[in-house]
Amino acid sequence: MKRILARTLRVRLTLLYGVLLAVGLAFYAAGTSVYLLHNLRKQQDASLGREIETVEGLITVSPDGEVELRSEEGEAREGGSEQGYLLEIWTAGGKPMYLSDALEGSPLGPAPDAAQKPFDRSPRTYRLRNGTRVRVESRTHQIEGQSILLRLGVSEEPLWDEFWDMVSVLAIGLPVTVLLIGLAGYAVAGQALQPVEEMAQRARKISAESLNERLTVQDPEDELGRLGLAFNETLARLEKSFEQLRRFTADASHELRTPLTAIRSVGEVALQNTGDAAYYRDIIGSMLEEVSRLTRLVESLLTMSRADAGQIQLQRTSIKVLDLAKESAALLEVLAEEKRQTVAVEGDPSLTVRGDRLILRQALINLIDNAVKYSPSGGTIAVRVRANGKDVLIEVRDSGPGIPEEHAGKIFQRFYRIDKARTRAEGGAGLGLSIAEWAVSANGGRIELHSEAGRGCTFILRLPLNTAENPEPNA
Repeated sequence: MKRILARTLRVRLTLLYGVLLAVGLAFYAAGTSVYLLHNLRKQQDASLGREIETVEGLITVSPDGEVELRSEEGEAREGGSEQGYLLEIWTAGGKPMYLSDALEGSPLGPAPDAAQKPFDRSPRTYRLRNGTRVRVESRTHQIEGQSILLRLGVSEEPLWDEFWDMVSVLAIGLPVTVLLIGLAGYAVAGQALQPVEEMAQRARKISAESLNERLTVQDPEDELGRLGLAFNETLARLEKSFEQLRRFTADASHELRTPLTAIRSVGEVALQNTGDAAYYRDIIGSMLEEVSRLTRLVESLLTMSRADAGQIQLQRTSIKVLDLAKESAALLEVLAEEKRQTVAVEGDPSLTVRGDRLILRQALINLIDNAVKYSPSGGTIAVRVRANGKDVLIEVRDSGPGIPEEHAGKIFQRFYRIDKARTRAEGGAGLGLSIAEWAVSANGGRIELHSEAGRGCTFILRLPLNTAENPEPNA
């Protein structure tokens, strides 16, 4: 229980503030105590200085040389113990002339040295034989042509009593203050962290089936509000990812089921009928065609899966873009000839990019294949390579029906098809453009689409030109 309590943010904050407050108050108390002691001693020294000046005016020497201390009213008497003051008078030779009765023969510190000049000293602290601490000020006084040495002292015990009284008050008051402020801080921290607890409870209730829910953010400008907004943004991304995963799974299942169903249907028909070798060759050919389509789909799914997992390592080399475009177009000439289409490739042969040749070729093949599928028989597919500033543009233009504006922003989504029946009949699965977009993006470029319904499409691959000023893009 203690470990759990110590791990809570509320307790840690309270302990931290309590420790900082205690340290701060301790320094404050120490500084206050030092200042108080200094101030009390300063006041005592000032009072001692005034008193020794008064004593200097009250000292007389009788005709027989005896030192007397008279009162301000002129009554001769021995003094020195008034108001706790202690007085010593010494000759210049270092012989005692007068000691206050309260000293009981014990001098105020060491006997003065006759050779020491001057005798005046700032106040100092000495201990009497009985252990009493006294503050002593020494002066040289001239009277009737002779020098005498005065030492006036006062007990420091009242000063220290006042000092320790103050220290006792601080020693009791400061811990109580820290405790009370700590309890108040604990309550304030609990109130401040209440939104965090509410967000935690609400977050625990959010599951894969309720990713559309969001945390309540009271003040988006403070730290907790920004935390809530960040969590809501994470939930939004998770919701989008889960939705894409569900759609991907459903579309993949449907696409896989279609050729499998066709293979099964063809096989069942073949088993129910008898025919010659030509008949069975047609049956097997149909089955192999569906197997090829299934293989392409599985390979595309595997490519996208590996791309999402970051398992595809790019092998970057310098690529002549026009040669790459011609090579890609040559692989699709047979398909174009079946529809009596022309694939024209032109451009600047000197332009190069740095990237993975196989992946970029796959992107071009997918785009040219897409153009062949949707261009009418006898149409033309134009592939053009040109420079544009620091980029190389590869334009793939078809003569098909074009893409309506409402579909233009979605065609790079996986399994997205404008006409699903037509695409499936032509052997497409809706993954070619997604793979092309990933391939170009992985090589530091992007794909742009320019299309008008009824006037064909132009896909533009924009890649960084391979120059000294354009460094190799990050994988």
